[in-house]
Amino acid sequence: NLEFESKRVLESGADWLHVDIMDGHFVPNLGIGLPIIQSLRKKLPTTFFDCHCMISDPMKYVEQLSQVGGSQMTFHVESNIDEMEKLIEKIKENNMKVGLAVKPKTLIDHTIKKYLDKELIDMFLVMTVEPGFGGQPFMSDCLSKVVELRKEYPHLDIQVDGGVKKNNVDECAKSGANVIVSGTGVFNYQGDECKEAISIMK
Repeated sequence: NLEFESKRVLESGADWLHVDIMDGHFVPNLGIGLPIIQSLRKKLPTTFFDCHCMISDPMKYVEQLSQVGGSQMTFHVESNIDEMEKLIEKIKENNMKVGLAVKPKTLIDHTIKKYLDKELIDMFLVMTVEPGFGGQPFMSDCLSKVVELRKEYPHLDIQVDGGVKKNNVDECAKSGANVIVSGTGVFNYQGDECKEAISIMK
């Protein structure tokens, strides 16, 4: 029961609800669809929905995601994007925050940093697994990107997502990440153990 599980982790101390949206094309799996987000929004009217869009054509879904209740739309630089600034502008026009994500093998070069330099991005997501599959092992070598970003952008929200658990979250935080995503590292625990896992991560 998605409503029950979502409320359970929020009541255990989670600040946001991270929602994976997959199209079966950018990544081979299908994730949570827009009607499910819409249904969940009705049950959680004030929760921040951090929507991680692993989709080929993010421009196509901006208005729909806003309408169903998305709070932040994070899209991948590897997606099929003609004009990045137009996409960013459209997300903001639709009253959502803007997140930019990179896969583990993608380097953060000047073509990406120019959007950070212009302060167009609210949050930067560094993937610490290949997107599209849950339960993968944490790729610690990706944290060098977090270190680099934190050094250059001290006030930027930097998120890590993928294989983050109690035993490696400290490494993420020390690298400079201040937004932590965890799936199995939280949802696999019940009761006080879930609260403890979230408390450690915070």
